[in-house]
Amino acid sequence: MTTTPQSQRPEHAPDDATVPAEAGADAVGEASGTRPVLPVTLADIEQAREMLRDVIVPTPLDHSRALGRVTGATVHLKCENLQRAGSFKVRGAYVRMAKLSDEEKARGVVAASAGNHAQGVALAASKLGIKARIFMPLGVALPKLQATRDHGAEVVLFGNNVDEALAEAQRYAEEVGAVFIHPFDNADVVAGQGTIGLEILEQAPDVDTLVMGIGGGGLLAGVAVAVKEMARRQGRHINIIGVQAENAAAYPPSLAADALVPLETVSTIADGIAVGKPGQIPFQIIRELVDGVVTVSEDAIANALVFLLERSKMVVEPAGGVGVAALLEGKLAELGIQSKHTVVLLSGGNIDPMLMLKVIQSGLAAAGRYLTVKMSLQDRPGELSTISRIIAETDANVTRVDHTRIGGSLGMGDVTITIDMETRGLDHSEQVLGRLRASGYQPQVDQHQPGTER
Repeated sequence: MTTTPQSQRPEHAPDDATVPAEAGADAVGEASGTRPVLPVTLADIEQAREMLRDVIVPTPLDHSRALGRVTGATVHLKCENLQRAGSFKVRGAYVRMAKLSDEEKARGVVAASAGNHAQGVALAASKLGIKARIFMPLGVALPKLQATRDHGAEVVLFGNNVDEALAEAQRYAEEVGAVFIHPFDNADVVAGQGTIGLEILEQAPDVDTLVMGIGGGGLLAGVAVAVKEMARRQGRHINIIGVQAENAAAYPPSLAADALVPLETVSTIADGIAVGKPGQIPFQIIRELVDGVVTVSEDAIANALVFLLERSKMVVEPAGGVGVAALLEGKLAELGIQSKHTVVLLSGGNIDPMLMLKVIQSGLAAAGRYLTVKMSLQDRPGELSTISRIIAETDANVTRVDHTRIGGSLGMGDVTITIDMETRGLDHSEQVLGRLRASGYQPQVDQHQPGTER
């Protein structure tokens, strides 16, 4: 799915558009001519950068020749997966909390997250000497839970998802008077995330397209403000593209309706961008500045993570890999963008090892490199040996065989075998299937293996 580029959409902001109170009076952008009034300005982002100078590490820009061969452009990866606490989130969290008054800091802060925001808030709180209480959903990945605690935050497990934890965190903050740190719907948070845009422009001055994931929108909004304003001053255009998981894509319908449209359900392996409703402040910015929002499938995300592991030696979480998935799926071409120099933001690397195992298996299957087939055979000596020989002759590697004699659909004298094998890609998988069919067998590709041809 692809949204219409901003430049082709009608003007959104009404004449009496107002900035939410949380943005603050000083955060209102300077209007010039028809330029929109936005809740975050380049000056806010430059100020945020000064605040972060001794807190974060400027992350590297890695040249990806492999992606360049796929896209025909120069492609660099902005490696926020190597940032402190494993993601970009510490930028916005620190800026928001550093601006609190002494009285607010004394009351402590409260946040809710399944991982990255939790670690960002916990790290920022430890740097600023603020007590932090973090609400995380039941079943949160153990590495993320432990990392949050290791930064000194108190963790409370509550609810079955982030939305339930978020509601409880807001209720608790109101009850005890603590300051609630929103993960994306706050002008200071947006400004902190926008510092990434300034770094990218310094590291890749000739970039013409930026691609990154989008959940609530804080990251995309902040980067868009920084990059679009710098590009305007230089008299050129830089494309800003957001990417969402297709099963957690709240921005396309919201942009089409010019209003916040909540999703009824959200389901994706990219938990870092599994947000059911855009933030009001980010939405104001994104609808004005961003050139397009595209969506990618779960298979495409898994394939992108395997690609990054193999070709760039990068460990990236699913939400951090959606930009690469968009490039591999040709999403820029769908928007009519012919980029010469693209930068893709790898927003985080906090992935649970068990999820990584599943994602690698799914990614290999999506790329046609992991094939599972089921076949019914006559229960007689030599059948399994014959099938093994056929598979071996095609240079596929068998990793598991399951042999079943009992089942509701099996007749007397029949067996069902399930074979897992490693292949070199979709073409090779089809070659294996073709050889089996030519030998009189009827292999069925396991429908639970995503991305395989049937």
